[in-house]
Parts: sequence; structure tokens; C-alpha cells
Amino acid sequence: MEKIVDLLKDTSIPRFIDEEVRPFRNLMLEYRCALKEVETKFDVLSDEFSLKYNRNPVESIKTRLKSPNSILGKLKRKNLPLKATSIEENLNDVAGIRIICSFIDDIYDLVSMFTRQDDIKVIEVKDYIKNPKENGYRSLHLIIEVPIFLTDCTKNVRVEVQFRTIAMDFWASLEHEIKYKKNVNSKEVYDELRELATINHNLDVRMQNLRKSVELK
Repeated sequence: MEKIVDLLKDTSIPRFIDEEVRPFRNLMLEYRCALKEVETKFDVLSDEFSLKYNRNPVESIKTRLKSPNSILGKLKRKNLPLKATSIEENLNDVAGIRIICSFIDDIYDLVSMFTRQDDIKVIEVKDYIKNPKENGYRSLHLIIEVPIFLTDCTKNVRVEVQFRTIAMDFWASLEHEIKYKKNVNSKEVYDELRELATINHNLDVRMQNLRKSVELK
């Protein structure tokens, strides 16, 4: 994660309104702090889960902060004011963290443990595992608020948390590479990706069933 001092020196921040540069930098600092808080929570849950059940449900944790240009573009597309307060009030995915799990039931176990914490406020849940998108995309998305503790106040900051299995992440990453980065939009490619998503999901289910059968022996 980029150091705070680097953020303050960042010359790539769009100077769309001079008086908004400092508020924008402050807001990005808050999002980075929120990502650290959430990442630490999952590190702790993963460590405890490993100790209790002798296996780690978390394969990897990835964090990301939208780039200044990406944020600016989204504000423009939504016809929103180009102000830091507009970002905070209208965009829920500026700060994002992705939790990659081994098995589907690990996702639901982690979501349950995470959302039971009394300082986490769940704003929205989108379960694309039980209800996949039309193109076959599967993942579970949460929009949450987490408190960060600053020098003079405590503030609740929104973070998008995505949960995927290894297989889901594999499909989503390559789907993005094939369809979007290569600007492919044919029905043939779309149908093939959707079929592969179904195969991918069946593999997830079979691997989970296999793990359970082995544990029972």
C-alpha cells in the first residue's frame, strides 16, 4: 500500500478545482486507513480460524484504491459535483478489498464472522454466488462502514469487500482480460465465457464436497 507521504506528494491528482485538492488528499488518506483496518480484521479472523480448525480459509487478500482519474471519470459519468464531499456521499467503491478463499462455504463463514463485529455496519449485500450475474460472474460483495481513528476524531468510512473462491477469481480475472482489455463483445465469446463460468462453479462445488468427504473419514 502506498505510503501516506507519497500520497501527499502525488502530482497525478486531477486539479479539477484547486480548493478541492487538500480535501481530496485527506479523503484518500481516510480510505487508505479504512483499508488497513479491514485488512487487519481479516488477518485476525484468518489466524484464529487456522488455530481452531487447523486450516486457513483465506488464500490471499488484495486491496486497492481507485485512481484519481478513475474517480473523476466516475463523477463525470454520474453527473455529480467534482468535490471531495461528492465522492464520499455517492461512491461506495473507492476503497476495495478482495478476500480470496479456498471454498464457497469459507466465504459465508468469513462473512458471518466479519459482520458480527460490533464496529462493522453493513450498508449493502450483493450475493452473486447464489444469484450470479447473467454473464456467469460469481462473487459476494459487501458495502460496509468501518471506523477509523484520527488525531482529532473517529470517522466511519465506506469500503467495498469482495469475496471470491480461487476459481471465481481465476474466471473473473481472465474474463476481464479477454472481454474488456481486448475490447471483445461478440455473442460467441459471451456464451463461451458464461459456459466456462458454469463449469468453474461446478468445480468449486465438487472440490468443496470432496473436502467435506475427506474430513468425515
